[in-house]
Amino acid sequence: MKPCTIVLTTTEEELKEVAALATKIWHQHFVPLLGEAQVDYMVEKYQSYPAMRGQIASGYRYYRMFDGDTLVGYTGVHPENGALFLSKLYVQQESRGNQFASQAFRFLVELCKKEGWSKIWLTCNKHNDHTLEIYHHLGFQITDSVVTDIGCGFVMDDYILEYPISK
Repeated sequence: MKPCTIVLTTTEEELKEVAALATKIWHQHFVPLLGEAQVDYMVEKYQSYPAMRGQIASGYRYYRMFDGDTLVGYTGVHPENGALFLSKLYVQQESRGNQFASQAFRFLVELCKKEGWSKIWLTCNKHNDHTLEIYHHLGFQITDSVVTDIGCGFVMDDYILEYPISK
């Protein structure tokens, strides 16, 4: 396992780097699953610099993941109702297989314990099989499913997964 450094995003420049990485990752990973048009739409709506800036203004935190000096991934989280919503956890294709996502997950579990949050929850596309396998391996359980209209004729067809935080 390669060590991963996880750092809170605090500047506009850092956030722009995260948004650029998001565009790259989403086009690599999600175009085969969702198609180019929906990926373009979702990147602009949820993963672009203006979208992320707005999310931070409403309480989201973005953490960058580094392999040495190289930005390899990011996570976006939002505390709500005594739990942590894991909105985003992405690692670029060339860096997968190094357990960076697992290290980010352990970081988030420790953050939850420190902040007193009872669980981590997230949504994941029902057909994103490899990612669902990873979440199951980490200990997440599917608790529900939801289809969300996100506009322009697109929907998100997701499972809701939860991971309880032990005290």
